[in-house]
Amino acid sequence: MNAIKRTVGFILKHPLGKKHPAKALWRFAWWQVQSRLSRSKFIIKPFVGDVKFYATKGLRGITGNIYTGLHEFNDMAFLLHFLKPEDIFFDIGANVGSYTLLASGIAKANSVTLEPVKATFDILNSNIGLNYLQSKVKLINAGAGATAGEIRFSADEDTGNHVITKDEKGKNTVIVPIITIDSLLETYKPALIKIDVEGFETEVLKGMGSTLDSPLLKAIIIELNGSGGRYGFSDQDIHKLLLSKGFRAVAYAPFKRVLTGLDTFGAYNTIYCRDIELINHRLQNAKSFNIMGETI
Repeated sequence: MNAIKRTVGFILKHPLGKKHPAKALWRFAWWQVQSRLSRSKFIIKPFVGDVKFYATKGLRGITGNIYTGLHEFNDMAFLLHFLKPEDIFFDIGANVGSYTLLASGIAKANSVTLEPVKATFDILNSNIGLNYLQSKVKLINAGAGATAGEIRFSADEDTGNHVITKDEKGKNTVIVPIITIDSLLETYKPALIKIDVEGFETEVLKGMGSTLDSPLLKAIIIELNGSGGRYGFSDQDIHKLLLSKGFRAVAYAPFKRVLTGLDTFGAYNTIYCRDIELINHRLQNAKSFNIMGETI
């Protein structure tokens, strides 16, 4: 019951959910029925345009899109408005691929997509195949860190899967490979990077110093919500690092296509941009897309 209340609260606060509450709540209610009555574990659901995804009960990394069109509305809309077909997008901590599906399925950019947990990676791989995006997406079953190697990960926490600390006991865990993002730079030069690694962002950034210096990299969407504290990391240190690399924290208003500078990072994901003039030009001139009955 608490989970239902949280989801309803999320829907009614969501920019599209609160514009279309009856539609969003109906989608949520129908999904509760459908996911319980279906004989198949996975159900194919529509996303944006012709893009689809596999969903199953409890798969929080993608089911929010069923109710609200774009689960992380501002960030996903920024990606759709910013990316062009000639761009490369890095999806670090992809889960089952919501951002990659938008980047390569709708914006038509090429994606390099990392997901360390094999069970989650298998669903991600299926989503790419479902949309015939194999030629647009380089899938890597690995995590990212400061150095290449292996590390222990939680295995059954869906979007909450994370690097295990020495104090965590009794969890279902797996050993996963780790690469550095800089190891990809010779072949792939990203214009946009999304980093969502449940508090391990500091280690990811340590392994991408050259990538941060790449002039082609214009924007980063990064989760900063205090979860790095479990490893002794500070979101403020990440903020300072990105500022030192010429990035600026911004908020994005998709309906107006306006960026607003922030003095600090947000409470969840934060968008960091540099070369603001170029980015604004892209945002203002990007193609529109339709979602939940809204043209954005």
